[in-house]
Amino acid sequence: MREIQLRDAKASLSAVVDDAVHGKPAIITRHGKREAVILGFEEWERLSHVPSFGRFLTAAPLSPDDLPARNSKPPRATDL
Repeated sequence: MREIQLRDAKASLSAVVDDAVHGKPAIITRHGKREAVILGFEEWERLSHVPSFGRFLTAAPLSPDDLPARNSKPPRATDL
């Protein structure tokens, strides 16, 4: 992914957006620090619909028989 300074991105915004639409995203830097990413809308949409790991687990089709039985023993004593 190419890096482009903010002032250069402003000067050629149309070209930066065209590149992003064609699958060539760009990192926008300001004072040498990475600040933003320009990517095409389709790529952003694809990335924004990726479920979190927690949602993935809660959506899993599990039945009670799929899970192991809980250990009902009290916790062991420790010397701290």
